[in-house]
Amino acid sequence: MVQQIEYLVEKNEEGLRLDVFINKRLTEKSRAAIQKLISDSFIKVNGKSERASYKVKELNCIEVTIPELEKLKVEAQDIPIEIIYEDNDLAVINKPKGMVVHPACGNDSGTLVNALLFNCSNLSGINGVIRPGIVHRIDKDTSGVLVVAKNDKAHIKLSEQLKNHTMNRIYYALVYGEIKNISGKIDAAVGRHKTDRKKMSVVTKGGKNAVTHFEVIERFNGYSFIKVKLETGRTHQIRVHMAYIGYPLVGDDIYGSKKQKMDIKGQLLHAAILGFDHPTTGEYMEFETKMPAEFTEILEKLRRKDSN
Repeated sequence: MVQQIEYLVEKNEEGLRLDVFINKRLTEKSRAAIQKLISDSFIKVNGKSERASYKVKELNCIEVTIPELEKLKVEAQDIPIEIIYEDNDLAVINKPKGMVVHPACGNDSGTLVNALLFNCSNLSGINGVIRPGIVHRIDKDTSGVLVVAKNDKAHIKLSEQLKNHTMNRIYYALVYGEIKNISGKIDAAVGRHKTDRKKMSVVTKGGKNAVTHFEVIERFNGYSFIKVKLETGRTHQIRVHMAYIGYPLVGDDIYGSKKQKMDIKGQLLHAAILGFDHPTTGEYMEFETKMPAEFTEILEKLRRKDSN
């Protein structure tokens, strides 16, 4: 159902950007969603389309049209998923290695979104029809915990925590090489690779700031088992940063060697801990998942090998 809303700009609101004004009034929509409504001419000032940067004036009549949500083109599939926690606002999932988070070109089934549509009654619509409920992603071959939103208000609150770097995100990884320092910090911007647009890389211009903290848990002959804490969350951040300092992830044939020493497919990277403030109650919640069997078995093999 199409929704029509009108706002009259008050004196104390004069001078605000149009997108900021709407964001203050229409709190259930994200700023990105509002900017899209503006660019698609669903928001008008005195009957005229304006840019998001337009400065509103006292007594301006702002007309907002919220169109019907596009019908979902992604099919629900009866795919078993491990739901660690669920309430009316969110669900916390333990994603297995090998599962893509959301559909993309050439990969429109078997994803976490297909499974969520079958297993969850509601999902937020902020990210559109392809990514319902998806607040953040982890790579196909990364296992572990992530949170999905079941309504737009929860989605906005969770996204704000991601943006403000207040979510606690801890990963475990196995990398090639014996890291000498006990811990370290990698502060290097990440952006698209200059020649391979499917890859990310550390860049000096045009990237987004990216900060990764790591701590060595255990060293083996030629390998290091590490704990990683994300301060930011850029695409492939851990994989790019660890390769950048000379310690690529085991199994990562994109940012590491094409010829892997171990017979595994995909990087050994596990999203182990996720902590955040509940979007409605404000209560801090933290969830932890065990590493998959493949990961723990490889660690045991390395321990046995080193002990001989």
